[in-house]
Amino acid sequence: MQQRYVGNSGLRVSALSLGTLSWGKETDEQDASELLRTFLDAGGRHIDTSASYAGGGSEAVLGSLLGDVVSRTEVSISTKAGMTTPDGRRAVDTSRNAMLTGLDASLARLGTDYIDLWFVEAWDGNVPLDETLAALEFAVRTGRARYAGISNFTGWQTAKAAAISTVPLVAVQAEYSFLDRTAEAELFPAAEDAGLGLMAWGPLGRGVLTGKYRGSIPAGSRGATSEAGYVEPYLAEKPSRIVDAVCMAANGLGRTPQDVSLSWLLSQQGVATAIVGARTPVQLKEILDAQLSPLPPQIARALEDVSAG
Repeated sequence: MQQRYVGNSGLRVSALSLGTLSWGKETDEQDASELLRTFLDAGGRHIDTSASYAGGGSEAVLGSLLGDVVSRTEVSISTKAGMTTPDGRRAVDTSRNAMLTGLDASLARLGTDYIDLWFVEAWDGNVPLDETLAALEFAVRTGRARYAGISNFTGWQTAKAAAISTVPLVAVQAEYSFLDRTAEAELFPAAEDAGLGLMAWGPLGRGVLTGKYRGSIPAGSRGATSEAGYVEPYLAEKPSRIVDAVCMAANGLGRTPQDVSLSWLLSQQGVATAIVGARTPVQLKEILDAQLSPLPPQIARALEDVSAG
């Protein structure tokens, strides 16, 4: 698998990153171990997690696998602080105290003394931005984090953070796929101007771009569970037309919808990696079978026209 630089930094990550949103919740340690082995065997090297995933359970599962399934030096890890989901409700606190307390807890759960890339998970309008960024600077200066980034920031928030940060920011995480191209309008130009690489989460439209939701909601999918709200926005009429177009292109090219979606995304200027959050080993193997080669220009343009706006 191709290794790519993140923005203008010397940090390199695999073209596909392994997302762990479901670890410690829908994905148990046994399946997580198989996911990690499969990912590494395919040349994947970057793993993305967060203190907010499963209330820290995702980090704990990953930490249990480091040193057993894989040595710490064989992978790069990104995690995030500043957001919690008590009782399923999103709560943001990016104060210096919350950020650094969260970082120490993440390091303990992961069983490591450093994070390769540490993110502020969300914008907090109640905390001065320079206070939040000071926590990133302290983490890098003390060796707890090698690089720093921001997640789920808008274009103007990204530009402001990059302008006043005392430590270079190297990456921004945002949702990006054929089903959500919002980032192109303001975030992409801001990230490019600041030299930040985009790490795209939800690159398969929360699973909808695989085509599995065409016609019905399959049993066992997120759309059929208590997390149905996560998928529901992409089951409307326009997203369905986009999915149909992607599936038609895939059929004509002899490729999978996953391959078409990821290949297009990774060809976009400034995209460093696509974070794929497969919940099962079978799902991950289907993703890793992707060619990840550029689409024919006329096909790419047609899909961009269908998914525009």
